[in-house]
Amino acid sequence: MANERIITIARQFGSGGREIGEELAKALGIKCYDKELISLAARESGVDPEVFNSVDEKATNSLLYSLSMGLYSFGNSYSGDSLPVNDRLYLLQHKIIKQIASEGPCVIVGRCADYVLRDKKNIVRLFICADMDYRIERAVEVKGIKKEKAAQVIHKTDKSRANYYNFYSGMKWGEPENYDLSVNRTKLTVQQTVSVVQGYLKATE
Repeated sequence: MANERIITIARQFGSGGREIGEELAKALGIKCYDKELISLAARESGVDPEVFNSVDEKATNSLLYSLSMGLYSFGNSYSGDSLPVNDRLYLLQHKIIKQIASEGPCVIVGRCADYVLRDKKNIVRLFICADMDYRIERAVEVKGIKKEKAAQVIHKTDKSRANYYNFYSGMKWGEPENYDLSVNRTKLTVQQTVSVVQGYLKATE
């Protein structure tokens, strides 16, 4: 059934991916996780949520060394006090995402969730994008970003998300083959986009 899937959403900045995830979850009667993952990670670790929020979906170069030295195993308990806060947050979210997915269907926005859950059979991996003019307009109207700075913020945020995904997953962010469905929603409303995704879910039951 369509509402028994775990749906992950990767998204370009300004494309409305978070809003689409929330509305899709409502339509399917399941939970949506986005910033909630930061709160859950902060609660588990005791770290101030604002500290995690400042590094959310931003990569460092330290985790490769830690993994190569056997300092952490994804399959075992979390022991990341000596790691930079970026890596600590990723490892915590990795653990939380797996736990959430084991509890039932849901929508998870960002945080390499498609990679973390790559071995699950009931996962549907979405990528939401939009044309630059649309994203600039939305950045100004929804995010309150000054128009003259919007393109710069968009490029910077996309680059940060791509670096994060590429680093932790070893794959390339936005590449079509890494997703089950990519949607350019420039000409689609949020509800129309949700309908497109629901159509895909029904077609692949």
